[in-house]
Amino acid sequence: MADDAGELRDTGDLDSEALARRRLALSQIRQYPDPALRMRANEVEQFDESLRQLAERMTALMIDAYGVGLAATQVGVLQRLFVFQAEDDEPRVLVNPRIVQQSDEVEMEEEGCLSLQRVLVPVERSVQVTIEAQDLDGDDVRLQLDELPARVAQHELDHLDGVLIVDRTTDDARREAMATLRAQLSLA
Repeated sequence: MADDAGELRDTGDLDSEALARRRLALSQIRQYPDPALRMRANEVEQFDESLRQLAERMTALMIDAYGVGLAATQVGVLQRLFVFQAEDDEPRVLVNPRIVQQSDEVEMEEEGCLSLQRVLVPVERSVQVTIEAQDLDGDDVRLQLDELPARVAQHELDHLDGVLIVDRTTDDARREAMATLRAQLSLA
């Protein structure tokens, strides 16, 4: 995946201002073991200004944190909504998303997560998915996604169901990731 891994973009050449914006954004994103990360989000029923404001806030946080996706549960909101921006595309918002079709072809790639800092683990995902959702106006949307966009969407959908990358990785990678997370918690 070159410069992207799951929910993260490469942050190698950030200047001090960009690093400060990233730190501020990450401070607003729930971190493991926050209970909200393990909760299933509820269907969105009201398509109003507050939903638009939530989507705008999440998009700004995702961009400032150098992420490629962010689910509402990661900002403590239990609504089925996520934003994502894979490769050079414009950020997209999907409300009440669900996978309606996925390829049998899968790939194992390393993924990171804005809510599990300094953790990269191998996760197997379908290479292609078809997602049905709604936009911010409540209109139906159907997307066919391949490669990185498909991986990011599956990652964010997992968040909406309370599933984390450590739940989808190998036993060895999980042990190593949990050791990293425990060390971070003890330092905090």
